This record gives sequence, C-alpha cells and structure tokens, in this order.
Amino acid sequence: MSNSFKAVILAAGQGTRMKSKVPKVLHKVIDKPMVDYVIDESIKAGASDICVIIGHQSAMVKAMIGDRVKYGLQTEQLGTGHAVMQAGDFLKGDEDIAVLCGDTPLITAETLKKLADIHNAQNNSVTVVSMILDDPTGYGRIIRSGENFEKIVEQKDATDEEKACREVNTGVYIFKGADLTAAFEKLTNNNAQGEYYLTDTLEIIKNNGGKVGVMVADDPDEFLGVNSKLQLGEATTIMKKRINAFHMLNGVTLQDPDNTYIGKDVKIGEDTLILPGCYIEGDTEIGSDCIIGPNSRITSSKVNNCVTVQNSTMINAFVDNYTTVGPYAYLRPNSKIGEHVRIGDFVEIKNSTIDDGTKVSHLTYVGDSDVGKFVNFGCGTVTVNYDGKNKFRCKIGDNVFIGCNTNLVAPVEVADNAYTAAGSTITKDVPGDSLAIARARQENKEGWRVKTGK
Repeated sequence: MSNSFKAVILAAGQGTRMKSKVPKVLHKVIDKPMVDYVIDESIKAGASDICVIIGHQSAMVKAMIGDRVKYGLQTEQLGTGHAVMQAGDFLKGDEDIAVLCGDTPLITAETLKKLADIHNAQNNSVTVVSMILDDPTGYGRIIRSGENFEKIVEQKDATDEEKACREVNTGVYIFKGADLTAAFEKLTNNNAQGEYYLTDTLEIIKNNGGKVGVMVADDPDEFLGVNSKLQLGEATTIMKKRINAFHMLNGVTLQDPDNTYIGKDVKIGEDTLILPGCYIEGDTEIGSDCIIGPNSRITSSKVNNCVTVQNSTMINAFVDNYTTVGPYAYLRPNSKIGEHVRIGDFVEIKNSTIDDGTKVSHLTYVGDSDVGKFVNFGCGTVTVNYDGKNKFRCKIGDNVFIGCNTNLVAPVEVADNAYTAAGSTITKDVPGDSLAIARARQENKEGWRVKTGK
C-alpha cells in the first residue's frame, strides 16, 4: 500500500502574542521562516502536494513562500476546521490528507513518515498525533475509553476530570480524504467559541463507523507551537542543538556549540573547526579541514577545503582551496576567490574574480574586476568602478604589482607583469611589463606658512 499523502499546512493566523507586524509563521528560527521548516519536512516525508492556508497578511506570506505550494485563503478566522475547508478541491481525490501547523518548525520528516506508516498499517480513517505532558494546560485533551480513542476536548470545554488528562492533541493529523470531506458536511460551530473545530471531525468520523487511531509522539519538542517571542527563542535553542549535534556526529568540531548558529541546509565537511560566534546560513557548503571564525558570518556561499576565515562576512561568494580570508574582510555577492589567495584585513571584494596566488592583504576595495594570478595589491588600493550612473569593470593581468594607494578608474586594464607606482590614479590602460606613474610632481614652497599667515 502506498503511503503517499498530501499536506495542508495552517498558516492563516495573526499571531497577536508575537507582538509583531510580521505574520507569525514568517518569524525565523535561525535562518528560515517557521513555515518553511514544515514545508521542507513534508516534502522529505513524501508529500506529493502541499496547500498552505493563508489569511493574515496573505500577500506577505505568499511572497515569502513562493510558488512551490498551492494556497487556500481563509478570510475570516473561524477555527481550524474552517481553515482546512479553504483548501477546497485540493482535498478531493484518493490520497490521504495530512494536516499540519505552520508554527511548529521542529517537526521532522521521520515523524511524518512514521505517522503515515501507522495510519496505513492500521487502516485508520484518521490518525492523530498525541503527546504526554507534565503540564497539559492550554492543550486539547485526548480522551480514551480504555486504549481506544473516544474524543478530543478543548481546554475551555473540558470538565475538571478531563483537564487532569496529560495526553494532549498536537494538532497534527492524517485523514483518509473521503472521510475528511464527509465529516465536513456534518461539522458545526456549536461550542463555546462559535468556531469550527477540526478536532470535532474525529468524533464525527468515529460515529460514522470510521476508525480513529492515535500515535503518541516520541519527542514532544517536535510539536512545540510558537505563539510568542519567548517560544520562538525556545524553538531556536532546540533547533540549534539539533543541527549542531548532527554536524558534530559527522566529524565537524564546534568549539562552543552554545555560541554557534548553523542553518538547517548548511553542509560542512569532516575535520573543519568552527570557532565561537559564527553564524552560517542559507545553502552554504564548507569543505573539509577548514577553520571558520571566530565571529564570522557566511551566507549562501561555497568554501572549499583547507580554507581559513577569520572574523569576516561572506554573502553568495566562492572561496577555493588553501585560501585565507580576514580578519575583518567582506566578500560580497558574486565574489569568486581562487586557490592560495590571501584576502586580508579590512578588504572588500564585490562582483569580482580573484585568481590563484593573488594577495589583497589590507585596506583595499576590489569591485567589478577580473584579477589574474599572483597579483599583489598594495595597501589602500581602490578599483573605482562607479561614475555616479554606471558600473564599469577593471581587468588586471597576471603577476601585476599594484602600488599602495592606487586608484584604478574603470574601465581600465593593467596587462601582465605591469607595475603601478604608489599614489597613482590610473585612467588609461597599462601595457605589459610597464611601470605606470600617475601623480603630480612634488613641489615644496618654502616659507609658505609665514608668508600666508596661516
């Protein structure tokens, strides 16, 4: 029997307890919005299609998630059952329907796979995930008759005896599609809040002769719902520990795991050392035998093997083997750094290619440039790439020596083996094997201060 399923993710709520202008599900855990984790894990678990139910600031949520899912719009907040109904035609068909919450970023694909397996193996009409809590306050209670499911009672509708139950509803379910749509035909809002509870569909399905199963969660942390900035911090701490443990078990050394933040999609090779204070995010890939940090931020970049990055920032950049970056360097988008390169302190590289063996040691800006092999940049060099309206490129050949405080006014080319004198402003191409000097001859006016009375 196939365990394929479709997923409906509830993401329409305002999240007033977040006290934020940003929709709740878009708040980030490390480097990704909460709802992205739920979508990604659903896909990993085998979801064939996903529908996200949006409502509050729906345009913002849709813009962040993009077109990889379908959408349903809940214009009025009339309960979880009403929210799932907004999936409309998405619910039709033979596949099972998993219902998930967009504010539970810690859920895993493994748990969703296990849920689908149990649901199919037991031939349930619906299977709900429960968890056992020491303090169940605020959660809907799973009420059983012996071992069998009887009903779910919301906290505000529960009796004192029912409130004493420690088995609670996580808000995660998987339904047979036909049984869910049939239950919706009988669903009412006859309760204290006047809302359409999705939980009521379980009792309807049971009364219709369907089988309701319960899967008790192995790890309640996976179902931590984030409703405030405090809970967002708690989820971030759990996610950070989970990700860091994965990398350490796979051969990465984290000198201070509590002070290291690594995104879920980051890949790091064996015997790489991550020093304290690092923030590594996006789809970054770091090779083996690297030293990263301390206090470096790397975003959606690729770093090959045996690279050292100290106290520096990289965004959408590439660094090849045996190169050193920093301290206090800034590699901006589309920077491509070759092997055995030295990018030193207070150096900024932007939209440029730096070939093998080149040294840009300190206090230099290289923007919109193509730099050859074994070039030496003197301190204070600037590629002047912007005239106030347009950007232009510089081209620097192999074995070029750029003197200190040189301005290369693009578009300009310095050919192989050429030199520029310190303090020059280069506005014309420099031929190979030449020395370019572009500065005014020094003139000393003796006694000038006395004569002018300065």
